[in-house]
Amino acid sequence: MRMRSVLATVTAGLAAATCVTAAAPADAHSGKAPGVHACSPAVSITSYSDALDKTTYDGTFVGNLSALAVDHGGRIAALSDRSSLFTLDRETLRPTSVVNLVDEKGAALDSEGLAVDGDGTRLVTSETEPSVRRYERDGTLVGSLPVPDALKVAPAGRATSNLTFEGLTLLPGGHTLLAAMEGSLSGDTAGIVRFQTWDRATRQGDFRLSAQYGYRTDTGLGVSEAQATPDGRLLVLERGFTAGVGNTVRLYLADLRHATDTRRVDTLTGQEGVRLARKTLLADLVNCPSLGARAKQPQPNPLLDNIEGLTITGRTPDGRLRLLLVSDDNQNAVQTTRLYSLSVRLPHTVNG
Repeated sequence: MRMRSVLATVTAGLAAATCVTAAAPADAHSGKAPGVHACSPAVSITSYSDALDKTTYDGTFVGNLSALAVDHGGRIAALSDRSSLFTLDRETLRPTSVVNLVDEKGAALDSEGLAVDGDGTRLVTSETEPSVRRYERDGTLVGSLPVPDALKVAPAGRATSNLTFEGLTLLPGGHTLLAAMEGSLSGDTAGIVRFQTWDRATRQGDFRLSAQYGYRTDTGLGVSEAQATPDGRLLVLERGFTAGVGNTVRLYLADLRHATDTRRVDTLTGQEGVRLARKTLLADLVNCPSLGARAKQPQPNPLLDNIEGLTITGRTPDGRLRLLLVSDDNQNAVQTTRLYSLSVRLPHTVNG
């Protein structure tokens, strides 16, 4: 959005990620933490980098980044909401290739969510309709997934433009795909958003519509990303912006295992008998040490910006998950394309 933002064996992408350690590019605008810099008891930040801010690659602006995913060999795929899909070097995180994506009519996408399938094809959401499309590595469109009518933008459905599929992730095993809506449907209580899933019978078979779940965001925040953990839970980024104050970015752990399948529930109001996904706060990123970062506009912590992308890149020696986050600068002079390296220790259970 342009103002923002299954317990099984691990998917091929996540399995590859466990052996990857993505290092932030070294430059004059990077912050490196020599030790543990806690944002909370569960989350620490090790570095950030502004090396990609307001740069170009092969004539394409490197910014507007809304999603990250680990590709085969540990490379990082980075998606711009202006239809550009970059490949970043696993060590330097600098671009090594870029392809442009278009829809069936040759039009650009408002591309927001990204997952790399086991065969290397890219699953990409656009929040215009919304849609989920499949692309080859070279950007060739090869198909699309069905979307429930209710999740389509009004008047076709009950969704609000620019508040649809913001996050996309494959659950462990690669048989289930999940897309996270950023905002609520008309008729649903404000703050309750829908997570839509698709299942397939074979590993590389076509996806079919499957269960849907409700998730309650914090007041004033929307979902900017969802990423499956190796044990089948979800890391969920909630993000908001207040003019003159700055961004709020919170990292939650969500569990769908006891949530109600809401695909046949017309309106979600928090009603009795409909169990929403349970979630527990891992960190409010305002509490991270700033590491010397500077903000171009008011922020409660100068480290913060419009963080929209998140992927798991590996594990630390003590078993924490390594995370790579990215902010969407909206090609705006007062915002920054910033990469963040964090680590998180997951609790065994989720509250709520």
